[in-house]
Amino acid sequence: MKALQLSRPYGWRGKIGLITPSSNNINEPEFYRLAPPGVTVHTARVLLTGEMDEASYHRMADELGRAARELATAEVDIVAYGCTAGSVIVPLSQLTDAMSAETGTPALVTAGAVVLALKALGARKVAMGTPYLDFVNRREVDFLQEHGITVTKYLGLEMGGNQQERRCIGHVSPQAVFRMALEVDTPDAEAVFISCANLATIDVIEAIEDALGKPVISSNTACFWACLRTLGINTSIADHGRLLRDFTDPIAAGN
Repeated sequence: MKALQLSRPYGWRGKIGLITPSSNNINEPEFYRLAPPGVTVHTARVLLTGEMDEASYHRMADELGRAARELATAEVDIVAYGCTAGSVIVPLSQLTDAMSAETGTPALVTAGAVVLALKALGARKVAMGTPYLDFVNRREVDFLQEHGITVTKYLGLEMGGNQQERRCIGHVSPQAVFRMALEVDTPDAEAVFISCANLATIDVIEAIEDALGKPVISSNTACFWACLRTLGINTSIADHGRLLRDFTDPIAAGN
């Protein structure tokens, strides 16, 4: 039995447990594509329906314990909440505590991972593009400021107010993300942040970096990077931006 307990045909380096809003259809495939050999991704969902307001994010937070409990049965090594807006509106510690209490593993959330990633890049001023409604954008600006990061300019697409619009976020093309990044950039921004785990970004991050000459992160690249580094996996991942390619040092668990 001991040999079987040690044996993992797939996630032998690490199993990432990912919790997403139920309408998200981008976070999972981007994590799957980024995963290096020996790393697997296992998912659960929290329900998101109806009109969007702050209460929507708190209802999802209330479901995190249940979703994390499901992932615990898959023997994951870390659990991450893939919702940027939800993790700037609901306190980080409330979210991570709810997940780690059920899995007994490190837990992180997208917004916290973004802060870690920007600080690793040395970026204290950032331009931000999002698909969000403005009440979410304003809260995200405040959240980053609370963590020592100034948003020089932001642009929101004003999407997500209802169920149909939330689905449409997952249909925004990477080419539109590229153009949004160029529009939102400012000369004093030290990096560009594309926010939302339901935006398809990983195919254009290198192109944006080449065009602007500065680092670019998305919600999903930051969260995946933080998962790997928290697990002590130092693999360099090419073609999806400087963060995943060049910043391979481990980070402390619990962030």
